[in-house]
Amino acid sequence: MDQKLEFAERLQAAMRAAGLEPRPAVLLNLFNANYWGRSVTFQAVSRWLRGESIPAQDKLIVLAQVLKVEPEVLRFGGTVRKSVREHHQRW
Repeated sequence: MDQKLEFAERLQAAMRAAGLEPRPAVLLNLFNANYWGRSVTFQAVSRWLRGESIPAQDKLIVLAQVLKVEPEVLRFGGTVRKSVREHHQRW
């Protein structure tokens, strides 16, 4: 599956887990209320949720904070934790 589509699925799941409806307007308001930079547009948030783009790292960190998930898990999925643990054990 495409990385962008996988990200969109994780983003929607994180929104549901946070008790939010996975709709662009909901995410737009939540994100812009917590982001210190220039506001994002409805179209940008729609592309995130449809799997057409992945936000930049600074935006991803804010998304993870407001949705209460780890940024790396939101971006890459839960398997990233297992991979990191395995690498740490080898060190």
